[in-house]
Amino acid sequence: MTKDEFIQRFQMQALPASAHKFRYPHKLKSAAVLIPIVCNQDKLEVLFTKRANHLTHHPGQISFPGGKVENFDIDMTATALRETLEEIGLQSTYINVLGQLKPYQTISGFEITPIVATVTNSQSYQIDENEVSEIFHVPLSHFLQRQHHIQIPVYHHGEHHNVHFMPYQQYNIWGATAAMLHDLSILLNQDN
Repeated sequence: MTKDEFIQRFQMQALPASAHKFRYPHKLKSAAVLIPIVCNQDKLEVLFTKRANHLTHHPGQISFPGGKVENFDIDMTATALRETLEEIGLQSTYINVLGQLKPYQTISGFEITPIVATVTNSQSYQIDENEVSEIFHVPLSHFLQRQHHIQIPVYHHGEHHNVHFMPYQQYNIWGATAAMLHDLSILLNQDN
């Protein structure tokens, strides 16, 4: 899939119903993440971060850059762009925001809005080691192949939920991050 095909498919399709059905029973904190699709020599790759091991929430997990909404953020896109700059030093001048996916509720009490964007590959990253231990890319094509989508049923507070997994090499991409990728792949593959 080329960058132009990605943009066209993302922007021309209605958002499908999310496969992520978890609903948190209490008041949620708002957060936003950026799903950065990096255009690298005519190949599309998804950028991920590995969270620092000393963090209180989700230490060592694979995630997208992002975080909690602050009072001064004008919208979810502003949150995602600010957090991306803070965590990995990616300037907004390299980011072309395309839109967003439906929000996700997490067991940790957040409602996360995923912002989808393309990123030119002419940037360098500056990792904030207080938040991120690693940045890596995975070919988008990996997530478009259904055999890489694993769902495991779990029970939380007496209710059944599916936890999504999408392993890649030594990385175990799971939870809300994998659920967002699952929904993005469904959106991109609607015509196939």
